[in-house]
Formats: sequence, structure tokens, C-alpha cells
Amino acid sequence: MNQIRLRRNAALQRVAIVLSVVYLTALALIAFWPTPVDQGAHTYLMSLLGWLQRHGAPTWLGYGFVEFAANIALFVPVGLLGVILLRARRWWLAIFAGFFASCCIELGQLMFLPERFATVRDVVANTGGTIIGTMLALIVLGLVHVLPSTDERPPTARRMSTRADKSGVLDGRS
Repeated sequence: MNQIRLRRNAALQRVAIVLSVVYLTALALIAFWPTPVDQGAHTYLMSLLGWLQRHGAPTWLGYGFVEFAANIALFVPVGLLGVILLRARRWWLAIFAGFFASCCIELGQLMFLPERFATVRDVVANTGGTIIGTMLALIVLGLVHVLPSTDERPPTARRMSTRADKSGVLDGRS
């Protein structure tokens, strides 16, 4: 039973490492792109938001909300992957890593990217996304470890299931 779980955890770690490299590369490109990443889509986005508001969308659904939500979504993987890589017992390190990374990004934008806007609001959104990702990872990992796989059934249950006939009824032997 433990060997199966160890193999599953090792496989999950390998996948998380690969996904982390891909994600962190994309995050670095987004965070340190010399101009705002939505610059090309800004006009379209504003037109879409205007159309939505003219057709009944609430006034709070504006550019500020979309940007804040995008920053949250951008950092959910930090929490998810952080919990997997750092292990569930150290979940708080994933949140700290997201906060620290966000602070570094905002500081880098402030110091080196004059066309970008460094804000505390982004740090709050990014950290919030990290917290959401951390909680999701803890819930999913908790469910995965609570629900046994078919290979982890007790030996008696495995023996009984192999003696079932085609109709699903046991053959009467114990």
C-alpha cells in the first residue's frame, strides 16, 4: 500500500516540477514584459466591458475588477504547485512564496520598467490567488489521500472481488 502511494507521490512531484518550470517561465514573461501585457487588447476589453454594462452588467464589472481578477488567477498555480512541491505540511511556505514573488515582481516593475505600474493592490491580488491555490491543493490532496485506490483495498476485499461470478454474486466459498 505504501509503495503505491510513494510511487504516486513521486510521479506527482515530477509532473509538478515540469509544470512549475513552464508556469514560472510564463509568469516571468508576463511580469517583466516591458509594456503592459494587455496593451494590445485594451481597446477591445474596454469595448466589451462597455457593451456588457450597457446591457445590464453591474458597474463594478470594469477594468479594475478584470485586472484584479486576472492577477488572482495568475497566482493560483503558485499555491497549487507550491503545496505539491513543498508538501502539504509546509502549505504556509507556498503562501509566503507567492507573497514574496509578488513583492519582487512589483519592485522589479517599479525600478526597471517605466511603462509598467507597480501597486500594492497587485500584491494583494497575487497573494489572494496564492491562498486560493493553496487551499484548493490541500482539499484535493486531502481527498486523494482519504479515498483509497482499487489497489489499496484490504486483501480480503481483493480476494472476494476476484471470486465473484459474472453476475457479480460471490461463489459461496470463503
